[in-house]
Amino acid sequence: MTDPTRRKLLGAAALGAGALAWSGALGQPMPKPASQPTAAPPPPHFGFEDVVRRARDLAAAPFDATVARLPDGLETLDYDGWRDIRFRPDKAIFAAQGGSFRLQLFHLGHLYRRPVTVNTIRDGIATPIPYSASLFDYGKAKFDRQLPVNTGFAGFRLHFPLNDPRIYDEVCSFVGASYFRFLGRGQTYGLSARALAVESGTNQEEFPFFREFWIETPAQHAEHAIFYGLLDGVSVTGAFQFRINPGEDSVMEIRSTLFPRRSNVKFGLAPLTSMYFLGNNDRRPNADFRTELHDSDGLQILTQSGEWIWRPLRNPTSMAVSSFLDKSTRGFGLMQRNRKFSSYQDLDLNYQLRPSYWVEPIEPWGDGRVELVELPTTDETNDNIVASFAANEQVEQGKPISYNYRVVSSLDLLRLSPNARTAYTFQAAARALGSRETPPVGSRRFLIDFSGGELAYYAQDAGLTEAVASISQGSILRSFVVANPHVEGIRAIVDVQVPVGQTGDIRVFLRANGRTLTETWTFPWTQET
Repeated sequence: MTDPTRRKLLGAAALGAGALAWSGALGQPMPKPASQPTAAPPPPHFGFEDVVRRARDLAAAPFDATVARLPDGLETLDYDGWRDIRFRPDKAIFAAQGGSFRLQLFHLGHLYRRPVTVNTIRDGIATPIPYSASLFDYGKAKFDRQLPVNTGFAGFRLHFPLNDPRIYDEVCSFVGASYFRFLGRGQTYGLSARALAVESGTNQEEFPFFREFWIETPAQHAEHAIFYGLLDGVSVTGAFQFRINPGEDSVMEIRSTLFPRRSNVKFGLAPLTSMYFLGNNDRRPNADFRTELHDSDGLQILTQSGEWIWRPLRNPTSMAVSSFLDKSTRGFGLMQRNRKFSSYQDLDLNYQLRPSYWVEPIEPWGDGRVELVELPTTDETNDNIVASFAANEQVEQGKPISYNYRVVSSLDLLRLSPNARTAYTFQAAARALGSRETPPVGSRRFLIDFSGGELAYYAQDAGLTEAVASISQGSILRSFVVANPHVEGIRAIVDVQVPVGQTGDIRVFLRANGRTLTETWTFPWTQET
């Protein structure tokens, strides 16, 4: 959009240098044409380009890290006290318009100490939402004095009749740094997305944050909502446009322009953040009755060449960073494939209903890598997984970076891949079950259950298939396949050996008659002792 403060109005056409034209037939000057009325300029309409201009101007100024002290009472709120402060549903913004969306706001307090300005856009005009204590039910929280009118908000959330046409469910939320979450039908919150990751996987990681939001007033029967965010941070500013389309699989379409404040900074585009504590491929001593605890159990990647890659997640003993190089990645996501309640046995947290997020560039992002960061965690309360795309092109101070993509939130993204996929991953000693033989030093057995695609057909004679296995360091000791009727597929068994202190990246897929039947399973194995 053109900036209305710079818009120049078109006047009537100016006369030429000869001032008057003459009629050859009459030898008389032609009458001066009547002046045409000047068209009124279109009214200003706040939009993405206005946020881009603000981000550019913000990048030219020194970063302001100031965070004002919260009013007494908010400063000392613990998590339960902050969570007890609820926005009053009868005060929901956009309710008066009678549309499908409702806007609610988050209160400051606990971890959320930086005020965020939230505006609504109506008839093209952006107007800040003023803070008022009457918007909130404070529950058990008590304050010695009334909170000031400039207290501000921590973020916002949108509600929509997602699961029941009579009930306005929370469909997305933006609160804390640049984190956001959104849901499709039948889903419960699990993993999060972020606007940008900066130096993720290093000890210089930064967390840019949204300073301001603008939410367009949805039309009465709108099935989508559009809003904008102004990002700020030590190394970058940015303008973001979000369009959420709620449904069975909700879709968030994102348009963004970044303005680096420094050169040679590693940006992680479209970052996803999740939790992996326990799973069938990464067991550890645990007194909990629940045998699996994770918001996501694997990283899925679609390469430029069309190869589907599946990387099971881990809870490592120290930080680990894995990179998947590609010419122009077509998609990646953190997936929750296991949908069986029996695997989690949690009546409250419903891990089996937590969504998968799939990121898909709207136009190619160029050469780069999908980067996976895994951090150790001692319980399920910490997000310890980050996946993002890092471009090979170096970031230059002041040079804008624009990219567009969509994120899909779904309970069933297995349909993305046309081939069979990994159902389970297990580890064991590299020897026959029940055998007392001593496994070779540095060896490990991996058992990968593949299911779907055409594997039910080939499982009738598993010998028609082969497990194609390779390793970046070390060696493949043996590999073979057996039918697994319990997953209507085939189990690949691969024994590997890696020198002590080294890591080998293992790759396995199934093939028959030269044709690939499955995605490529990959996993790093480090022989530590």
